Amino acid sequence: MRTVIISGGTAGIGQGLARHLLGRGDHVVVIGRDQAKGRAFRAEADRLGAADRATSLTADLSLVAENRRVIAAIENRFAQVDALVLGAQFYRTRRTETAEGFEHTFALYYLSRFLLSFGLEPLLARAARPVVLNICGPGVEVGEIHWDDPQLTRDYQPLTAMFQGSRANDLLGVAFAELAGTGAVPYVLVNPGGVATSFAGDYADQDPVLTAQINQFRQTAAPVEEAIVPLVRLLDDPPAEPLSAFQQDQRLSLDHPAFDRANALRLHRMTTALLGG
Repeated sequence: MRTVIISGGTAGIGQGLARHLLGRGDHVVVIGRDQAKGRAFRAEADRLGAADRATSLTADLSLVAENRRVIAAIENRFAQVDALVLGAQFYRTRRTETAEGFEHTFALYYLSRFLLSFGLEPLLARAARPVVLNICGPGVEVGEIHWDDPQLTRDYQPLTAMFQGSRANDLLGVAFAELAGTGAVPYVLVNPGGVATSFAGDYADQDPVLTAQINQFRQTAAPVEEAIVPLVRLLDDPPAEPLSAFQQDQRLSLDHPAFDRANALRLHRMTTALLGG
């Protein structure tokens, strides 16, 4: 029985993946902000006779302190972790700062994944065939790191924030592959493509045109059951290389500026400084 941690595991593609893995016999730990969704996950596990294999942790992963609390809770409960799936994401139409002073998209989409990746690496390294699966946006030819203003204080646009997060996660994968622990934990960046549950966010009350566009998109996007198939395949048979990237089930070349080593190390240094060393 494998132990799989899923951030954003109480909604969307993370929820679908959690249900699938639980149903086949894995121990699944979901992390989400909504207590009611966590209770629903445990209740579903109970109905399946899998209550002993289902754990939910309630946390606001946009907060650094909450990520550190979650890491400590997992360390206290598990001797090893077989897989970490990073899926928490939320679209912010307007610029919002967390209680710790970070722009919300930067905090949730990037800082949380940075903290969970490096924080849980020692437990992952103990597994026979570990993997980190970062569900983000490799292969998308837009977005950049705003080195002089990563918190987007001067010109916040929601898509700018999301695409910066995607590029930051590309560089996170590069840095993890080079710097993390023993180097025994493969890091996989994967773009799941259009999924019917995509675009969780606050846009509905802010932009009726965008709301209509997203609702139309959801009608034609892949259902969760289909979208998780390549993710399950990567969890079960991860590439041996320290870093790999996929768009659905198509492997992407890492010979691309998005995976620049110097930029990855620069972002790692900047992030470490932002987090207080």
